[in-house]
Amino acid sequence: MLNYLTLIFCCQLAGEFIIGGTGLSIPGPVLGMVFLFCILLVRGSIPNDLSSVADGLLNHLSLLFVPAGVGIMLHFKLLGDDLFAISVALIVSTVLTVIVTALLMRRLSKGSQSVSTEEANNE
Repeated sequence: MLNYLTLIFCCQLAGEFIIGGTGLSIPGPVLGMVFLFCILLVRGSIPNDLSSVADGLLNHLSLLFVPAGVGIMLHFKLLGDDLFAISVALIVSTVLTVIVTALLMRRLSKGSQSVSTEEANNE
């Protein structure tokens, strides 16, 4: 299991190095997870040990938000100064996310319904 935890952290580190070297505007851990995803695509499956390591990390995910919460409390005055702009951005982005998700689900469900209809006709 330690091997798979090391793999996860090495992918994250590789993402951090590439972002730091190229100056891309995406987070390094996101690029690292893309690397891990590509490794799993090539492998064709998720090893059981990797799955249990990932589940363990997900079970304790809330602990990873403690530093972010401390940072928010540390800079609470700055957030208060821009509270209106932050609130508008959060509301607009949430509404747009819901709309895009609904439209995407509608479109994808139409495709699955036509496949189900075709399968029923073939039987």
